[in-house]
Amino acid sequence: MDGQGVKESLITMSQIMQPTDANLAGNVHGGVIMKMIDNAAAVTGIRHAKTHVVTASIDRLSFHHPVYIGDLLTIKSSINMVGNTSLEVGVRVESENIIGSQVRHIASAYLTFVALDKDGKPAKIPPLIIRTKEEERRNLEAQARKKLRMAERQAEEEHQRS
Repeated sequence: MDGQGVKESLITMSQIMQPTDANLAGNVHGGVIMKMIDNAAAVTGIRHAKTHVVTASIDRLSFHHPVYIGDLLTIKSSINMVGNTSLEVGVRVESENIIGSQVRHIASAYLTFVALDKDGKPAKIPPLIIRTKEEERRNLEAQARKKLRMAERQAEEEHQRS
């Protein structure tokens, strides 16, 4: 199974936020943005895995600024780390007031996906080829997050048994 680099699965998705995307406060609903994050990250995962992927987890997601109706929301996603059947995708969300050209960093998130074969069973994923120092840094940080997630999962399981 041949590996591939980060750039081969990189995704940038943009969409103008519409009134149907609004929450009761009149800003873009966080759930709309979360769905867009999940969709962009899934496309990145599918591109790399060459098969369907499902969301296993999303690490902390904090919104730094509101997004307004009429803003251009842009989501950039790329692979950070690949395991045997799972992978981590990093996502950056920005909004742009297209009249004033002001771009703001809205949120960042890390999503873990599991690749599935045609029978819905976990599928082996091609390895990630790391080509730059930035990709290496992101990969090492992803490995640290994975260790933390595994420790948290183990602690949850022990707590449920007691």
